[in-house]
Amino acid sequence: MSTVYFKYQAFDAQGKLQNGQLNAETEKEALRLLRGKNLTPVKIQESKSAADGIRRKKISNTDLLEFTNGLCTLVEARVPIDKALRLLDGITESPAMKELVLNLLRDVKEGKSLADAMESHPTVFSKMYSNIVRAGEEGGILHDLLPDLADYLDTSAKTRQAVVSAMIYPIVLLVTGIISVFLLLVFVVPQFAAMFEDAGTGIPPSAAFLLNLSDFIQSYGYLFIVFAVLMVFFWRRLDKDPETKLQKDNFLLSLPLIGTLILYKECAVFSRILGALLGAGIPLIRGLRVSREVVVNTVLSKHLSDVEEDVRGGAGLGISIEKTGMFPTLLHQLVAVGEESGRTSEILLKSANTFDNFVRNQMSAIVSALQPALIIFLAIAVGGITITMLSAVFSMNAVEF
Repeated sequence: MSTVYFKYQAFDAQGKLQNGQLNAETEKEALRLLRGKNLTPVKIQESKSAADGIRRKKISNTDLLEFTNGLCTLVEARVPIDKALRLLDGITESPAMKELVLNLLRDVKEGKSLADAMESHPTVFSKMYSNIVRAGEEGGILHDLLPDLADYLDTSAKTRQAVVSAMIYPIVLLVTGIISVFLLLVFVVPQFAAMFEDAGTGIPPSAAFLLNLSDFIQSYGYLFIVFAVLMVFFWRRLDKDPETKLQKDNFLLSLPLIGTLILYKECAVFSRILGALLGAGIPLIRGLRVSREVVVNTVLSKHLSDVEEDVRGGAGLGISIEKTGMFPTLLHQLVAVGEESGRTSEILLKSANTFDNFVRNQMSAIVSALQPALIIFLAIAVGGITITMLSAVFSMNAVEF
């Protein structure tokens, strides 16, 4: 198994302070090694020098999915957590993931639960992830919850990949159109200015507009890049403050088409996680607390907190969801039917598939409509500039004739 480097300060038998570094699997083992050398440790900490480069490497969603699938297989085989992590450390190829598994194993061997160990790495394991693991450990049903968690991560990865793949061609068209218009305005249109000056004739208004636009872009075109960078920075900055993030998420939900897609996507992930938790025997209140953490939109998450409070007070889940007025009618109607028939978990999982299909179909429709729209935009922009300038040249020749 891999080891970790520890820096230490310790007094030797003569009372002299020594500084050094050693490698061990855990901090406890490092202390034992120091005492075995007749050293009295006064300070020990994990060294950053040996593994700092590994830690700075980002752990991808693929790495996390592979780790979850591997852990799921071992836990289903009733392999103890510490041994499962030791095996995963041996078969994981990603250096960053190996370092993470090593840290988890060290924490588990020191007496922490797996969920507590995962909470020490919030950039890798979300609250939803660690809470599902905690619920599984406390209820002794980790082998039931991990497959559902792996399925959720796999579904999320496939959905993300599908969206990215669908948007590649439209983005290429859009970038091509912007670059083509930029090149025409910067390099082609200015060539006509000298032609008009030599002819000494009046410039048509449309051509004059393009010439002025060309001069502005050549002089201040960098401002567009600065503006775009500032907008991206400002948009991300909104997530720092809870109040501004709430306003941002509320704005996104209010958008005509995008808002509906966000709502249905969030409903899909919420329904899938809650359905999986209830199916594994997790109580409804605990399931609501865990599943609402997977909802990214803070407006919806806030309403789900209200749902949790209503359910805690004795109200039905379907009625509580309907009371918020934020979620699709289909969701609270199906949940109400599931509560009446005692099949809430099954109904929630089917609802998740329905919402996922809706999002995929809508995305396909948007992409299908976006491609010809971008082609038309490209044709109008490039063709409009070309026709405008050529018409001005023809009119100039007609005046001279």
